[in-house]
Amino acid sequence: MSDQLSRRGFVKSVGYSSAAAAALTGVGSSIAMAAGDDAQPASSLTAEKIRIGTLVPAGAPGGPANYIRQILPRGFESFSITFGGQVGDVDLKRMAAEIKEVLGPSGAVISSIGIYANPLVNEAVRKDWQRLIDAAGLFGATIVTGFTGRIVDKPVPESIPRFAEVFAPLAKQAADKGVRLAFENCDMGGNWLRGDWNIAHNPTAWEMMFNAVPVENLGLQWEPAHQMCNLIDPLPQLRKYVKRVFHLHGKDASIQWDVIREHGIGGSHPFAFHRTPSFGDCNWTDVISDLRAGNFVGSIDIEGWHDPVYRGDLEMTGQVAALNYLKRCRGGSIVANPK
Repeated sequence: MSDQLSRRGFVKSVGYSSAAAAALTGVGSSIAMAAGDDAQPASSLTAEKIRIGTLVPAGAPGGPANYIRQILPRGFESFSITFGGQVGDVDLKRMAAEIKEVLGPSGAVISSIGIYANPLVNEAVRKDWQRLIDAAGLFGATIVTGFTGRIVDKPVPESIPRFAEVFAPLAKQAADKGVRLAFENCDMGGNWLRGDWNIAHNPTAWEMMFNAVPVENLGLQWEPAHQMCNLIDPLPQLRKYVKRVFHLHGKDASIQWDVIREHGIGGSHPFAFHRTPSFGDCNWTDVISDLRAGNFVGSIDIEGWHDPVYRGDLEMTGQVAALNYLKRCRGGSIVANPK
């Protein structure tokens, strides 16, 4: 793995164990730099090809519009609405209208809407995919995201025929509405041989998926954390698959190589921790540079609620630190060239 992957090398042993919270408060310096960063003017967002935003739970207290209303002034430029395992009896038209009203003239957008369950074995989840595809335009979104699903506890290749059966018609429905479908690269505790949520966590599986349903509007909701926690260098992978990356989750990771050297990766000691960007080991300047080099246009939406330190009362503190860090990693705000 390349030392160029991180400003500190790919990963560095940071001494978690029982002192994780105390040790990690010193990891990364972004928190000190976050205060006082100004939100980008709405007028300049139209020129920004890579937006920095955050995930918004569809079930947030008071609804997602209320949640967005409170954090929009922090400078988030996009929002990904996540429905968890089911859409339920939500009035999507009303939700979309409420969110649009809150966004108003801010220039911020809804980057995507998504559901994270198993459509290969659950008909209700398949119908939720259909509902979100139909509703995406109401939100102003052109991407619907989620898990592929999986034939439970079977090797990945055994899910491919069912994947094609389910997602070929969904991809056609989406294409007819100008919508792309993006699969998160999370293994959900599974591996190549068994699991119960998602097969889109490995590049070999991606090749099988894209060959089984050879259409241009199927791609990835990619993040480096899931690859790093599987000890995969994410940057060469990103460069190879950048044309298939439709949306990014802004989530980082830290790996304890000292734990791996002593206990391996299958023992009782955790060796990988998901982090909010700027507190982990990934060099997001390189990530965004590779995205720009690959002509990516879209959003990096921060996926919080995983960091072992910046959580609870510090959740939004960590997310705003990540927001301002990622804006700096993309070079700041767009500045017009002299004419």
